[in-house]
Amino acid sequence: MSAVSISLENEKNPWVAAAARFDEAASRLGLDDGMRKVLGTPAREITVHIPVQLDDGRLEVFTGYRVQHSVARGPAKGGIRFAPDVTLDEVRALASWMTWKCAVVNIPFGGGKGGVICNPSVLSDTELEKLTRRYTAEIIDFIGPERDVPAPDVNTNEKVMAWIMDTYSMHARHTVTAVVTGKPMTLGGSRGRPEATGRGCMMVTLKALEKLGKRPEDSRVVIQGFGNVGGMAAKLMTARGFKVVCIIEYDGAVYNPKGLDIAALQRHRKETGSITGFAGGEDMDKTEAMFLDCDVLLPAATENVIHSGNADKLRCKILCEGANGPTTPLADEVLAEKGVFVIPDILANAGGVTVSYFEWVQDRQGYFWNERLVNERLEEIMTESFDAVVRYAETHNVNNRTAANMLALDRVAYAIKLRGIYA
Repeated sequence: MSAVSISLENEKNPWVAAAARFDEAASRLGLDDGMRKVLGTPAREITVHIPVQLDDGRLEVFTGYRVQHSVARGPAKGGIRFAPDVTLDEVRALASWMTWKCAVVNIPFGGGKGGVICNPSVLSDTELEKLTRRYTAEIIDFIGPERDVPAPDVNTNEKVMAWIMDTYSMHARHTVTAVVTGKPMTLGGSRGRPEATGRGCMMVTLKALEKLGKRPEDSRVVIQGFGNVGGMAAKLMTARGFKVVCIIEYDGAVYNPKGLDIAALQRHRKETGSITGFAGGEDMDKTEAMFLDCDVLLPAATENVIHSGNADKLRCKILCEGANGPTTPLADEVLAEKGVFVIPDILANAGGVTVSYFEWVQDRQGYFWNERLVNERLEEIMTESFDAVVRYAETHNVNNRTAANMLALDRVAYAIKLRGIYA
């Protein structure tokens, strides 16, 4: 399936998008049918149904998934999301993206992903804890430091990771910190982890600016999403000299052509629950804000925000994908025609999984690094990976996304051949 053969009806299906990009990279690499089948099929898909007694005494049954796409290069790695719209297709797509993401930054993990269909906003902490512990118990034979290492994702956090770690440790009869990453510092979390995805976005953006002959001080940035990734990227980029002119959230956007005071905006959001009505900027339509003239557009929220219906209106020079799958395959073609320098998600937001890898290493060593060392090692991996992707793009005369996918597929296919799966 090529990007061209994707219809408008299924343009936003994440599994279809993942398959289209996989097929294009596999075709360009000349992978045989057997290897395509191995790389294109998840190794394991687990569906569980989780009974939970709610606070009012009712019994509810929730459906959860864990997909392990590949374990050829190491244990599966990937987040767990709690959301009402979780689907098996989405979890499959995200698991495959994790395989390619880990391979593109060359860390020894495969791809995994999990999700539970629920609405965390209507569940109490007690109900969430019961749900998390029961979900963990149901998948316990399939996870572990050598098998599959979950992490936080949409609507999950370090508290949820602590519950998973504790449940797993109870069954193992000893403390197993390395079963999850994104944990609280006190329980074996890593310094630098909360900032890692946003910091990684900034690092690759700096590399892109350098390649295009621009300086951070002269660069205007628009960020869509003000959560962990977008908020951290905004804070770190401002400190580095970038001018963050607009922040876009689900309920509106705030704009200041001279640059927003990010710390003040974060305080305003904490006090009011929204970025709108901020004294240090003007409110604007969130849809129009995506089309502001800027040097860097950083989508850091959800999937499919850049699609065939709006890609031609984008006026950014660099698109740095902080979210997973923010751009559809049909939009890629438009961006290529416009000459936008795309830093694809499997590279741009890989800072998070890279420092998760560091956390896993530290847990297994029982020896923890200071933040300077974490950030130095992150920068080394992100800059080397950026250079490898751009070099691959230039060598094979393809765009950056296709190059990143080809590089990742190449590395995983090579690992499978070395392991002798055909024997």
